[in-house]
Amino acid sequence: MNVDRPGFASLSPTPPIRFSQVRQETGQRELLFSHLCADGVGYPADLVPHRSCLKVMRARDLDSQRNRATTALCIAIVCSIFVAHAQAGLASTLRPIRGNAQLASGSSATRFIVRDSQGLSGINSTCLLLGCQVLESIGDPNGQVFVVQTSGLIDSTLFLTQLLAASGVTNAEPDQTAKSSPAAMGDWPWYIYDRTPVSYFGAMVWEGYLLQTPNQIVRTSETQSQLGATGAGSMVALIDTGIDPSNAILASHLVYGYDFTRNTDGGSEMGDITQSTAGVVDGSTQPAVLNQSTAGVIDQSTAGVVDQQQYSAFGHGTMTAGIVHLVAPNAQLMPLKAFNADGTGYESDVLRAIYYAVNHQAKVINMSFEFATPSLELANAINYATSKKVICVGSAGNDSSVTLVYPAGLPNVIDVASTSNTNSPSSFSNYGTPPVWLSAPGEAVMTTYPFGTYAIGWGTSFSAPFVSGTVALMASATPGNSDLLNQATAAQALSHAHPIPQTQYGFGVLDTYQAVQAWQNWLSVHVTVSCSMLSCQASIH
Repeated sequence: MNVDRPGFASLSPTPPIRFSQVRQETGQRELLFSHLCADGVGYPADLVPHRSCLKVMRARDLDSQRNRATTALCIAIVCSIFVAHAQAGLASTLRPIRGNAQLASGSSATRFIVRDSQGLSGINSTCLLLGCQVLESIGDPNGQVFVVQTSGLIDSTLFLTQLLAASGVTNAEPDQTAKSSPAAMGDWPWYIYDRTPVSYFGAMVWEGYLLQTPNQIVRTSETQSQLGATGAGSMVALIDTGIDPSNAILASHLVYGYDFTRNTDGGSEMGDITQSTAGVVDGSTQPAVLNQSTAGVIDQSTAGVVDQQQYSAFGHGTMTAGIVHLVAPNAQLMPLKAFNADGTGYESDVLRAIYYAVNHQAKVINMSFEFATPSLELANAINYATSKKVICVGSAGNDSSVTLVYPAGLPNVIDVASTSNTNSPSSFSNYGTPPVWLSAPGEAVMTTYPFGTYAIGWGTSFSAPFVSGTVALMASATPGNSDLLNQATAAQALSHAHPIPQTQYGFGVLDTYQAVQAWQNWLSVHVTVSCSMLSCQASIH
């Protein structure tokens, strides 16, 4: 399942400077009040001057026009230099104005992601010449990647060519958007009706949430109780549609995030609610169909009992967070809202979210979305995360084919396919090894939902957070050596999975117990801890 939510409001485009056109005068110069000839003799307006005198006057008039054009050009150049410096100063101090309206309205403006080795001043100068506007910086460590927007009056291919030819520009690509591809929904399982309240790491939850078949398949209960791994001390960033901050199950584990669709702090999913999507309390105790791949389980005692329209105000951000919490209940959850409720979003917001997650100490990044087209800047952002020992997990997609989608298809992202509650491949899941590294349950997954309710979902978007939660367990199992857990060592531990006959689904179905145990065994073999009276030091061998 892909997810994207964009929304960016931008400053109104700054039109390019146009040089004044010098108007051509007509040949009716005989009608002027007087004419000045070579000898300085003036002629009344009603007289026609001598032909030779006209030639001299026309030559002088042409020189005058040239002088006026040269003067105008010089003034324009001086103004251009002044504006460039003024715009650079403003761009470095003003925060971009953004909103969801731009993506939804189908604006003719075209957005591009541009890397300029000369930084902000360089891209400002380039846009001054090409007639584009710098919307914002992506937040890369070198301060070289920006989002620019054109007025839409120039062909996008031509504009891209002009960008790539500009001084200092080393890469430019369209700011592509993603759109969810929902998976087909199956039968509702028995566990959604088990509403017995039980305590789970400080919160009361429905028993069906814990006893659901997907949770039994991946063996989280055994991992937590026997290996002592609960996710404590680890942080998972979820690049998604945001998280309901008032959810009683998740609230105490949330850290401050960010909403990249609005440029506001927090990362809440509740900002997508409008008056037209307000809930209607109907007292129903039956599941309500939310969309093709999600069903809501409604608690009649909850004021947030809603109809289908209100559910459309949310994506699956709170849902993916609930799956990570199910696996790693003590892990911190960082909501990074890069997508709207309908799953649409800009790649630039995803890039910003990746850099944000790395710079705010996330250990795992869950990416339950997909782009169809490869992106150099997306690869650069993932490479940066990997270099900082952050583990990236992505969903394989729901196209029922051997299809590369991104970021999951990148070599340093753990690509997760979907399997059913009987460990057979899901009919909707993409497959192919590589890039698929392993599979995880992605059908009828019961998880948290806004308004204190629950929902069940189908799709690889719900498979990926099982793996992200498992990596958080690995990080917490040996907190003193969490820095040794990187993309390669995490992937190796996750390869200890439950094998299935279908080889195109990676190493098999996720087994949290085997993965965490494999990681602990690797540490016992490769790491020696020597302690003095003051401290202990680990060495790898």
